[in-house]
Amino acid sequence: MNREPRLPRIAFLGNYPPRLCGIATFTKDLCEAIAGVEPGADCFVSSVNDRSEGYVYSSRVRCELLEKDVDSYRRAADYLNFHHADVLSVQHEFGIYGGASGSHLLALLKEIRMPVVTTLHTVLLEPNALQKQVMQELAMRSDRLVVMAKKGAEILQSVYNISSEKIDIIPHGIPDMPFCDSSIYKEQFGVADRTVLLTFGLLGPGKGIEYAIQALPEIVKRHPNVVYLVLGATHPNLLAREGERYRLSLERLAEELGMKDHVIFYNRFVTQADLKEFIGATDVYITPYLNEAQITSGTLAYVFGAGKAVVSTKYWHAQELLAEDRGVLVGFRDSTAIAQGVIDLLDEQERMEKIRIDAYALGQEMRWPAVGRRYMESFLRASTDRSANHHHAFSRWTLGSRPYTLPPLQLNHIRHMSDGTGIFQHAIFTVPNFHEGYCVDDNARAFLLCNLLDELGGQMTVESYDVLTTTYLAFLAASFNYQLGRFRNFMNFSRQWLEDSGSEDSHARALWAVGTGAGRSRNEGRKRLAAQLFERGLPVVESFTSPRAWSFALLGIHEYLRYQPEAEQVIRLRAVLVDKLLHLWRECSSENWPWFEHILTYDNARISQALIISGQWMSRPDVSEIGLTSLRWLVSIQRTQSGCFRPVGNNGFYQRDGARADFDQQPVEAQAMVSACLEAYYATHDMMWKNEAKRAFEWFLGRNDLGIALYDFTSGGCSDGLHEFHVSENQGAESTLAFHLALSEMNQSENVIYHTP
Repeated sequence: MNREPRLPRIAFLGNYPPRLCGIATFTKDLCEAIAGVEPGADCFVSSVNDRSEGYVYSSRVRCELLEKDVDSYRRAADYLNFHHADVLSVQHEFGIYGGASGSHLLALLKEIRMPVVTTLHTVLLEPNALQKQVMQELAMRSDRLVVMAKKGAEILQSVYNISSEKIDIIPHGIPDMPFCDSSIYKEQFGVADRTVLLTFGLLGPGKGIEYAIQALPEIVKRHPNVVYLVLGATHPNLLAREGERYRLSLERLAEELGMKDHVIFYNRFVTQADLKEFIGATDVYITPYLNEAQITSGTLAYVFGAGKAVVSTKYWHAQELLAEDRGVLVGFRDSTAIAQGVIDLLDEQERMEKIRIDAYALGQEMRWPAVGRRYMESFLRASTDRSANHHHAFSRWTLGSRPYTLPPLQLNHIRHMSDGTGIFQHAIFTVPNFHEGYCVDDNARAFLLCNLLDELGGQMTVESYDVLTTTYLAFLAASFNYQLGRFRNFMNFSRQWLEDSGSEDSHARALWAVGTGAGRSRNEGRKRLAAQLFERGLPVVESFTSPRAWSFALLGIHEYLRYQPEAEQVIRLRAVLVDKLLHLWRECSSENWPWFEHILTYDNARISQALIISGQWMSRPDVSEIGLTSLRWLVSIQRTQSGCFRPVGNNGFYQRDGARADFDQQPVEAQAMVSACLEAYYATHDMMWKNEAKRAFEWFLGRNDLGIALYDFTSGGCSDGLHEFHVSENQGAESTLAFHLALSEMNQSENVIYHTP
């Protein structure tokens, strides 16, 4: 009689076939293994799609989410909660989830109501700050963590400060394969009289296959009947970026070395049944990977468990699996060592047979049924440690426990305001005003927005994103006057520049934009062009006198340092600009007027923001504290008695000891306040700042002096300003971009990981 399953509903999250990647195969194999060891359990999958059209999945997949759409992660959490999953098994690899360093996954985990067991397919020894923050929050939101090698557990403890009590070491699962002589399988492949060397898996430069090919002449000299089979399709992401360039370079290399009769490329992603036969036909398996920090290799696990002799570079997983002469370990990028390792095995048949027998014996513990039982133990422990009350989920779904509801992305007006040259400055109602032409300020804002949206993902298609992003960057590049080292600002509709150089503020805003492109763009061409423009345009800022220009430049410097963290001149100039702002503070600020100038004008909060973020990353708490103090004052004087945000008006500004202008309120002021308050929140973790960002954002939606929304939900545009008795009817680029930049930053904050150094 079948017993009742201990965990009736088990959910899995990750990629899934027919998507072509190792994580997809692993998710499927693990799901089926659990279904095998836990009869009667309802095992189902939430699959991550890397394309909007998705895939034709089997019935195991009941929920799909789009890699770059953060809202789809929240919807997936809703699905899992409502369908009462008893445990969620997450497959984690930085590259398969959207957001900065895969941080979109956290949006799902924040709302999940069941225990979570996360399998870490990569554990970085030297993560950057953002990767470390993602990993630490992922660990915090997981009940248990699974790694596939002891080295992974050691790194989690030493680098990420995760308790060993939370970590399970479970080997990579492998299919059950018989221990047999390779000659049984060779005939069907037409290599009955050959010695077969094999490398398989998705093809890419990190696999180091060129070093194995370079080893062939020496191997063939000793064993002339050797053939090297390279099995696997080019990685889909690489194929989309570069086509078959890497594979073709390997083919040319084999031909140049006179080895074209000793190399076979089989450009297919093979089924598991086919793979077993290829492995069966193998005499020696080669893994010439280039990166030591590879904690898991499914391909290595497969062939090792099948009892095959292996020659491998010394990446971490190989070091553990092939220790005690269970294989041959060689140095990285060393074709001579690879050749000698293969020759020694082929020369010493008795040693090779012992290696095979020892590997196959150890591989018994790696068969999927055994691995499935180990995972069930982890799932049950997670469930015991944290009793999740799924059936009363609604009681935990009050507004206070849910993410802040934000408007959906609507980019129609931005598209309408843009042409092949750039984005137009102004609109007459919702129609672009050609007469006013273009400016660098707005194209810089538009380029900033595109970089944020690329990290967030969502409704923007790859094609439209690429077109808009490239257009805005091309405009910035065209605006740069290389003779003066300055960005121009204004261009008329006839594409004629109206000046040799723009204002200090427009120049620095352009630097901010291209610094962001250098630091965040995933397109190599755009990244390099943005970096070049930043480097050419930065030196002149040292002679600027505008505090806002200094602040915009500091924000750009912060972004650029993601690209070149050791850039000495950039770091030096950051210190210079910070000192300039501190000098103004010492000269001007008082208890009743804690500010940098004797007047509040426009984009005020950017000065505070620049100091908060610069102080954080310079390890200068005094700098950050001045930024926080000045921002706290700005917040206090830009709030009405009814509690809404009221920025200083543009029709007179606010002179010290003088009257304050309350109207002609500008969208850029609300956006600047959103940005600065969120930066303060990231620096201090104080929810007060997040609430102030929300207050400023709601100014766009009608929480303002007139109770009228400036954002147009129909067009996706934003009114140019709030006047004493009405809102402007025009929806220009500056205001519309201000809203969408604020919306993007608010969306990021709902999936926040603290941006501390």
